[in-house]
Amino acid sequence: MKTVSSSKQGHRVLACLLLALCIASSYGNESSTAGDVLFADALDAAAQMPRLHSLLISHKGELVLEKYFNGRNSRQTANVKSVSKSWISALVGIAIEQGYIEGLDQPISEFYDEMLNGDSNASKRSITIGNLLSMQAGLETTSFYNYGAWVLSDDWVRFALQQPLRAPPGTRLMYSTGNTHLLSAILTQATGKSTLQFAREELGQPLGFHLEAWPTDPNGIYFGGNNMEMTPRQMLEFGELYLNKGRANGQQVIPESWVDLSLQRLAESSRERGRYYGYGWWLRDMAGVQIAYAWGYGGQFILIAPGLDLVVVTTSSSLPGSDRRSHIRSLYDVLEKRVVETVAAAENAVSTASVD
Repeated sequence: MKTVSSSKQGHRVLACLLLALCIASSYGNESSTAGDVLFADALDAAAQMPRLHSLLISHKGELVLEKYFNGRNSRQTANVKSVSKSWISALVGIAIEQGYIEGLDQPISEFYDEMLNGDSNASKRSITIGNLLSMQAGLETTSFYNYGAWVLSDDWVRFALQQPLRAPPGTRLMYSTGNTHLLSAILTQATGKSTLQFAREELGQPLGFHLEAWPTDPNGIYFGGNNMEMTPRQMLEFGELYLNKGRANGQQVIPESWVDLSLQRLAESSRERGRYYGYGWWLRDMAGVQIAYAWGYGGQFILIAPGLDLVVVTTSSSLPGSDRRSHIRSLYDVLEKRVVETVAAAENAVSTASVD
C-alpha cells in the first residue's frame, strides 16, 4: 500500500481546515470553529493586546472570524481615524463618474479661485484632484506637528491652502489630512450636498447600512479623511466592496476602473521603504502577498489581499498612549505572520493537495 508522506498529510489537514473555513459563515453568533482553529496563533496574540478592540476576517466572501476584545462588541462604532481617507477617495471616484468633478487632472483652482489668486499662488493653482488624492499636493502638511494649529483655526480650508509649497505638485508623497479635507469641501461644492449626505446616498445605502454623522469643521464641512464612525462589520463591507471591484448587492457602487486606479502604487513613503500610496489607500507586500489597506491612527485597518480573496478588519483604541507604537508593531505582526501568511499557506496547501 502506498503511504502518504507527513508533508502531504499536513497539506491535507490544512486543506480540510480551509474548506471548513470557507463554508463557515458566522454572521449569527460571532464565532467560527474553523476560523478559531486556523487562526489560533492570531487569537492568542490578540488576547494579549490591551488596545485591540476587534479582529474580523473574511475569506472568499464569508465571514470566517469575528472576535471582540477588551469589552467591545459588534454593535459599537469605532472612530476609524484616517481609514476615512479611503471613503473620501471612493466618493471622489463616484463624483467623477457622475460628472460632478471633471477628473483627476482638474485643477483645484477651479474650486478655490478666490483663495488661490495672485502671482504668489501660481504653483498652487496647478495642484489637481489627483494630487490631493495621492498625497502629492506638495503643500506643507496639516498632520503631525501642524495638526493642532490646523484644527484650532477658524477656516480649515483656507489654512490648508495657505500652507507653503514644500515640493512641486505631483512629485513627492507628503501625507496631509488637509488634502482630503480639501476634497471634502470640493465634494460639497460640486455635488451641492454635504459629504455626509453624499456618502449616505452613494455608499451607505448601497451597502445596506446607516452611516453615522461625524464632526465638521467650523464652516460646516464634514471632516475629510478623519474621525468617521462605523462598526467593524461596516468596515468589512467597505473592504469587500473594493475586493469585488466596486460591486455590492448586485450593483456597481464604485466604478471598477476607479478601484483599479486607486490601488496602484503612485508614490513611495519616505518613512518606510516598500510602503506606497495610491488614491486613498496604502499598498505594500505582506508575507510575499500584495496588500492594499486603509489605515487609521491607533490601529484601525481594512486590509485587502485580492490574490487571496481576503479582507481583514481591526479596530483599536484611538487614544494616545505610551504603548501605541508597540501595539502597532504587534498588530502588523498579527496581520502579516498570523493571518496573511496563514491564509497564503492554506491556499498553497489546497493547490498542492489538488495536484497530488
